[in-house]
Amino acid sequence: MNDYRSASLADRRTAQTDPGHRGTRRAASPPPPEDPPPRSHRGGGNGNGKMRILAWVAIATTGLMVAGSLTGYTLYRDAFGEIKQKPLNEDIINPRPADTGALNVLLVGSDTRAGDGNARYGQETARKADAGGKRTDTMILMHISPNRDEARLISFPRDSMVQIPRCKNETTKQEMPPRRDMINSAYNSGGIACTISTLETLTGIRINHFVEVDFSGFKNIVDALGGIEICLKSGVNDKASKLTLPPGKSLLDGEQALGYVRLRKYGDGSDIQRIKRQQNFLTKVVQKATSGDLLTNPAKLPGFIKAAAQSVTMDPDLAEDPERLLEIAQSAQKITAGGVKFTLIPWTPDPENENRVVWKQPDANELFNAIKSDTEVPTPEPSASTAPKVTIKPEQVQVQVLNGTTTFGKAKEVADMLSKQGFKVTGVGNYTAADGQPQPTTQIRYAKRATTGADYANVLAGMVTPKPAPTAGKITPSTTDAYISPVPLPSEGAKAKGTPVIQLIVGGDFKAVKVTKLPDSVNNSTITADQKNVCT
Repeated sequence: MNDYRSASLADRRTAQTDPGHRGTRRAASPPPPEDPPPRSHRGGGNGNGKMRILAWVAIATTGLMVAGSLTGYTLYRDAFGEIKQKPLNEDIINPRPADTGALNVLLVGSDTRAGDGNARYGQETARKADAGGKRTDTMILMHISPNRDEARLISFPRDSMVQIPRCKNETTKQEMPPRRDMINSAYNSGGIACTISTLETLTGIRINHFVEVDFSGFKNIVDALGGIEICLKSGVNDKASKLTLPPGKSLLDGEQALGYVRLRKYGDGSDIQRIKRQQNFLTKVVQKATSGDLLTNPAKLPGFIKAAAQSVTMDPDLAEDPERLLEIAQSAQKITAGGVKFTLIPWTPDPENENRVVWKQPDANELFNAIKSDTEVPTPEPSASTAPKVTIKPEQVQVQVLNGTTTFGKAKEVADMLSKQGFKVTGVGNYTAADGQPQPTTQIRYAKRATTGADYANVLAGMVTPKPAPTAGKITPSTTDAYISPVPLPSEGAKAKGTPVIQLIVGGDFKAVKVTKLPDSVNNSTITADQKNVCT
């Protein structure tokens, strides 16, 4: 008789959730629309655009302020000292995820109304209510791979309804109880520490550093560069953004640049088009700031570095670590040169309020798992066979998944993870050792007589965390069951006949299957900046 732990065909008919997806509804969710989430009644109609660009400025300034180190750090040490610092470790009171070796920087635009002329921006009611305070409508997580050669920028919609954990109030230091609320309220009431703790709790991703930037910071950077040239197909005359521009080329100063990136009523008026304009503009900022004209100009460069440094607030570990800042700068240059990838969390309307959104599952968790499993630089495994070395794809690897734990549904849960990454799961089941004890560690096994077994097993091992060492010699399952993949099998899966079947015995230390293939809802929300020059 089949044991309950594999939870495959029979369990699927009766249990629609499992330990890895608590509360996840199996009913089909509508695909995420290409426009932004429904606008909330709170915060007015101009929040998303201006806050998103502030976060984009954080991306640029984080890297640009270390441009001086490309020509000699000592000369610009005083400018680096202008960076405002805000310690936060003592204010994070919830358990934190493990550090995987990747670099995750939270970028937040601070919509402060206090000082430096910031109070003139935003709606009249917001200016009166928030004078001296701060808000944020968008948060972006900049994920840089452990080998610092790839980056992904993930945006969290401000209207997301999430579970906010207990936090300290940034000002009073009093503990606030957990609650369900809009994600931006974590920053509004608890500050940056509460925001980091909320995102870490929701995603399981360790956030290493943060960068805040405000309106004045954006203007100062553009002015320090001597303005940024843009090119428009048609002119602009928009009272809301206080901007008037002719068609063709224009050199924007800081004030005009702020109006341009906040511009709504232009082109098709969509938020998607505005994001592309913002990406293009920030690309131009990075290109000008890292150009030879600036880096080799001893009269201009120190002033620019100082303006950029004065525009941001960081945690002390980042602000006082030039090498880490340089890593971020180099990554920013790479992703700018190749086209900035901006990913919006997969979402669906909140059933309790059509003006709010909730994150679409399991798609959002698969995106988070992709980040969490980005833990090491891939290295080719040596072949244990004498056959000619060939590249083996996951689609060519057949796997039998066995549950060695006491967790209900674990075999099917892991089998679904593998299937979504292309592996051909031939079946699921359970394994109980002779002593009746659950398996503490995950194992990967292949038949002793399979000459290429180690090669196929190594492909599977490279996708499991923590990584098991493949072992020759298969075990006898306690129970077995058929398995139906939740996704269509790729064409390569049908060609797996004759290849060895690898066993994966899930142990108590199992964490995840690395995610290299993201759901369509994630891929469809990734926007790459259009680099065309309409004036040529």
